[in-house]
Amino acid sequence: MPANYRVIDPETDLDVLKGLASALRVRILKLLHSEGAMNVNDIAARLDLPQSTVSSNVALLEEGQLIRTETRKARKGSQKICIATVDEVLVSFKAARETLPANAIEVAMPLGLYTSFELSAPCGLCTTEGIVGLLDVPDSFLDPDRMRAGLLWFTRGHVEYQFPNNARLRGKRLDAVEFVMELSSEVPGTREDWPSDITLSVNDTEVGTWTSPGDFGDKRGVYTPDWWKLKGSQYGMLKSWRINGDGTYVDGTRISPVTLAQLGLEEHHSIRMRVAVNAGARHPGGVNIFGKGFGNYDQDIVMRLHLAD
Repeated sequence: MPANYRVIDPETDLDVLKGLASALRVRILKLLHSEGAMNVNDIAARLDLPQSTVSSNVALLEEGQLIRTETRKARKGSQKICIATVDEVLVSFKAARETLPANAIEVAMPLGLYTSFELSAPCGLCTTEGIVGLLDVPDSFLDPDRMRAGLLWFTRGHVEYQFPNNARLRGKRLDAVEFVMELSSEVPGTREDWPSDITLSVNDTEVGTWTSPGDFGDKRGVYTPDWWKLKGSQYGMLKSWRINGDGTYVDGTRISPVTLAQLGLEEHHSIRMRVAVNAGARHPGGVNIFGKGFGNYDQDIVMRLHLAD
């Protein structure tokens, strides 16, 4: 299963560094990772510490978003449950966003700006504030509020996005085209061992299929809003699809012989990218696509055009 990780900037993410700057708080994090969600009293008992000490340290971990807390009913009143949010913290001394090479053009496409769709239930989409339209009703994908969607899912079918072909507009030749997005399978509830064949097409040419291993819901996505039910899909895997002169690659592994030349992009003003779960797929396990405000990466669907020298 993919790890939840968070990249931090030591200049701006001081709350995270403060949360980690204590052997006791690190012990609390390790305990939550090994035992799962626990209440403050149980943590105090396991670590043989006063409840007040644990409470103050839990507050610092929560400020750094290293844990999140939920209030749940107990036999007498309520209790605060602590849940770890990340498996790894990476401290980066690079700029928050590296400058693109001079020979690359990047376009970020909001999740809800698909230009066409044809899909079947179970399906749905939502913004960071709530569900769009009605669940499991494909026509809800026509709702104007879809423009703010941060998560969408369906069982069979496709959604298609139309990107500008900025290489053609600039009169440049392409070396490669790349699409980056956060994906998982889709099953009612969640299930980590639920494979799904997710197929990418560019300008009506199927370039290849990647099999998602599951629908992940073991813990809340780093950016998934608190209102989204814990039994729903929480995060996916960030996948990079790259088509060049040699074939199609996912995260550097060649998955098909379809090359850039077969797409004929120089002939079109736009680049249409389709994400599909085909009816005839060996593993037709649905798809979740995560955008801004959901999952572990907080990004739109990104297209990068790599220009020839």
